[in-house]
Amino acid sequence: MSYYPTSQNTSPLSESHGMIDTYHIHDLLPNQCGSVLVQTVDAPLNLVWSFIRQFDNPKAYKLFVKSCSMRAGNGGIGSIREVVITSGLPAKTSTERLDELDDNMHVMHYSVIGGDHRLANYSSTTTVHKVEEENGKKNKTVVIQSYVVDIPAGSSKEDTCLFANTIIGCNLKSLAKVSEKMAATC
Repeated sequence: MSYYPTSQNTSPLSESHGMIDTYHIHDLLPNQCGSVLVQTVDAPLNLVWSFIRQFDNPKAYKLFVKSCSMRAGNGGIGSIREVVITSGLPAKTSTERLDELDDNMHVMHYSVIGGDHRLANYSSTTTVHKVEEENGKKNKTVVIQSYVVDIPAGSSKEDTCLFANTIIGCNLKSLAKVSEKMAATC
C-alpha cells in the first residue's frame, strides 16, 4: 500500500499520469486534508472493477460496512445510499451520493452528504488501471483512491488523514484479497 499527499504527482503508473492529474490531484483549502492511496491487485482489471462499481453493495469488499440500503436511484449516477457502519468506529451511519461512474475509464467518484460522523465534505475518487504483463507474470491491476475531507474542529490534519488512510487502506487490502481469491478460482 502506498500513500501520496494530494500535492504530489507520484504513481507507479507512468502511463496513467493524465488520469492521475485529472482525478487525483486536488487543491485543498486551509481547513482540508487529503491523500492518494495505491493498491496493486493480482487480478484482472474487469474483475476488480466489478467490485468497485457496485455502489449499491459496498459490503462486497468494504470491511466496515454492516449494511447498505439505497435511498434514491438504483446504483447509477445520482444514487444515494445509506451505509450502516460496523460497531467500534466513531460513526453509525453515512449517507453517500454517487457523483460519477464511468465503466469505460474505470472511474468512480462519490461524496458523503450526511451521517453521524465527523467527515464533513468528504469526497473520494477511485480509478482502476491495468498493468501490462512483465516477465511472464500475470496481468495486475492498480487501484488508486484519493480523497479530500474537512479537518474536524479539535482534530489535526495528521490525525484526520491517519484515520481516513487507515479505513481506506483496510478497504483496499480487502478488495485485493477478495479479487485475488476470485481470480484464483476462475
